[in-house]
Amino acid sequence: MALERTFSMIKPDATRRNLTGAITKMLEDAGLRVVASRRVWMSLRDAQGFYAVHKDRPFFAELTEFMSSGPTIVQVLEGENAIAKNREVMGATNPAQAAEGTIRKVHALSIGENSVHGSDAPETAAQEIRYWFSDTEIVG
Repeated sequence: MALERTFSMIKPDATRRNLTGAITKMLEDAGLRVVASRRVWMSLRDAQGFYAVHKDRPFFAELTEFMSSGPTIVQVLEGENAIAKNREVMGATNPAQAAEGTIRKVHALSIGENSVHGSDAPETAAQEIRYWFSDTEIVG
């Protein structure tokens, strides 16, 4: 197994409902360690930059408006196979299809308001981490 880092975000629907601690606990209980964390309220421009990979998708405007509608928690997680572990703990994007006990099964309101975001690959993780954190802000 490989020790790696991944990016995780607690979205506005979850911060509005004061679920930051509950979600972070689920991540930590799964063996992931928070090595950087910050509460941000991203501007529409920040959201558009972060989700630029989706700019040609029909949901882009709705996504970026939602992501700039309230505070988010941006985090760097570390652990054995952290990317896969984080995605497992998050559950399927559609909470109705998410496995029991996953973040999205427990906390998501809908496909759009699904409480969390996580990197899907090492390259994506590196890019998303660099978007929000400098090397000196990540302390393991």
